Amino acid sequence: MLHFCVIFGQQKVIVIDPGHGGKDTGAIGKNKVQEKDVVLKIAKEIIRLNETLLNDKFDMYSTRYKDTLISLSDRSRLAKSLNAHVYVSLHCNASNPSSKGMDVYVHKSNTNEENLKKSIAMGLSILKESTLKLGFKKRAIQFANFQVLRENIVFRPTILIEMGFISSTDEADYFLRIKNIRAMALAILMGLYNYLNYVL
Repeated sequence: MLHFCVIFGQQKVIVIDPGHGGKDTGAIGKNKVQEKDVVLKIAKEIIRLNETLLNDKFDMYSTRYKDTLISLSDRSRLAKSLNAHVYVSLHCNASNPSSKGMDVYVHKSNTNEENLKKSIAMGLSILKESTLKLGFKKRAIQFANFQVLRENIVFRPTILIEMGFISSTDEADYFLRIKNIRAMALAILMGLYNYLNYVL
């Protein structure tokens, strides 16, 4: 059974996908912060800010609204059933303790070059907001064959955001503060706003 958070509005349909959930914690940070919790908080805040700050400019849906594990296929099926305009998957990175910064991943589609170009533009818009206003190191737009990217790119611009390295003490500590959760959510929302206003 699928459990989805739905915010009804008008205009563009956006699916926000907080990765992992339930028994799948994702990465675990230096301060024991869990990736699944960070991304869920940010997803909820993006939806809240769309409602309160942008007056429900977008129809925003979340693939999960609590600590549950939704299959990758079900996440993609939600976007397809909604005929979503864009799909944004939220994650936190982990590597050696010295690694820092934000990455955006896209799928190098051979069947829809237009959606690939739009995905890159969307990723760059979000990176611009996040790195300039929050001080995160801008790393790169990278290509990957992740399932949610592969299953969505044919139908819509799709990105996976790695919002910093929680293997870094500084960046793990950053996500312990609610004001920083809100700041990251706002940066992502405004990156989407700028992209959707000028690209789609």
